Formats: sequence, C-alpha cells, structure tokens
Amino acid sequence: MDYKPYISVVNDFPIEGIRFKDITSLMSDGAVYKKAMDDIAEYAKEKNVDVIVGPEARGFIVGCPVAYTLGLGFVPVRKEGKLPREVIKVDYGLEYGKDVLTMHKDAIKPGQKVLITDDLLATGGTIEATIKLVEELGGIVAGIAFMIELTYLDGRSKLNGYDIFTLTQY
Repeated sequence: MDYKPYISVVNDFPIEGIRFKDITSLMSDGAVYKKAMDDIAEYAKEKNVDVIVGPEARGFIVGCPVAYTLGLGFVPVRKEGKLPREVIKVDYGLEYGKDVLTMHKDAIKPGQKVLITDDLLATGGTIEATIKLVEELGGIVAGIAFMIELTYLDGRSKLNGYDIFTLTQY
C-alpha cells in the first residue's frame, strides 16, 4: 500500500526549513492505521520474534499494536527516571547534546528474538542506542521496523548489519 497520501508533510515545523512528516493523519484513518500495523506485524511474523521493543514515545504507537496483534509482550525503552524498577542505560548523542535511554534490567531474556519498532528512521541514533540495550541483555535483534524512513539522513548507516523494514521512504 502507498502510505504517503496519508502522511501530512508540515513545512517549517518544528523550525524553519524542516519538512515534518506527521503520522497522526495516517493514524486518524482506522483502516489505514490497521493496515500499517498489520504490515509490520507480518514482517515480525516472518522474523519469528518473541517480543517487541519500542523507544518512547512514538515507538509505542507502532510497537504496542503490533505486539497486541501477535499476542507478544511489549518492552518500553524510556528516558532516564521514567521506569520504576532496576534498569540498564545507555548514553547516546543528539544533534545538540546527549540523552539517556533505559530499559528494565529483566525486560529481555538471553536469546530472545526482538523486533524494534519506531515511527521514523532519521539519523538512527535512538535505534542504535535501543539496540545496545537489547544486546546488553542478551537479546537478538531480528529486525527493525519503521513507518517512515528519511533516506537523505542515512540512518541505515548506523544500523549496518541489521534487517530493516519500512512502510515508506522520503
């Protein structure tokens, strides 16, 4: 399916010169949102994954419905201070500084096959950090799925060696 007609492009948001890809217009069409999540769920089935992982917040928008569809668990990756139990953490670079992502220390069991989901692949930094967390716990990243990929930002280069699935590219 061609998802581009359902994604709004907003000029000069959040700053001048950016052409923001807004998935909320896709999500507001129930049939299209379901088809998008079903397409990602089909990819997850092909990868025979055991659990879905998604970084906050838009990774939840993708990962939770996929996990629900497949009857699998969902593991949230959150910013520091948001998870209540013992966590592992990773520092990662942002365009103008650093941030920290965390995951519960018992969230992934060694050998579990994981699908990481997010709405958008841009520079790849958030997913690279998420991969580090999964692998630190002994998980196997079987695939990574996105609704949108911004190919001109070359995020795939940070994810070299991992299988990537996207619904649409810009």
